[in-house]
Amino acid sequence: MKVAVSSSAKYLYSRIDQRFGRCAYFLMVETDDMSFEVFDNESAGLSGGAGIQSAQFVISKGAKVVITGNCGPNAVKTLSAAGVTVFLGITGTIKEAVEKYKSGNLVSADKGLGSGMETGRGMGMGRRLGRGGGR
Repeated sequence: MKVAVSSSAKYLYSRIDQRFGRCAYFLMVETDDMSFEVFDNESAGLSGGAGIQSAQFVISKGAKVVITGNCGPNAVKTLSAAGVTVFLGITGTIKEAVEKYKSGNLVSADKGLGSGMETGRGMGMGRRLGRGGGR
């Protein structure tokens, strides 16, 4: 089975990039023999829609599973609609994560751990830090 992992570099021992849509690379790992292909994430520099574009790319490469740190709601919806299982909040190396997946030690985003998309919301804490001056 082909597993897509967001990566900070081009090797199995690279760290998982915590950003799905703006990761540096995608490693497409074949779980049967741990062979892999590396792809630059050409969507990383987009001003908007990087998550959806990255999701469509991963789908086009035939991945059935995505392993990453964080993934936005639109990218998760795109992946889920295509039947791709998403694992969020994963850290460590790509090899470690794929081994955990193979042994059944990862829990997918739709299995009750939340969506993994809650982080970072509400950080303004009502302090009116915007520059609009209330207009």
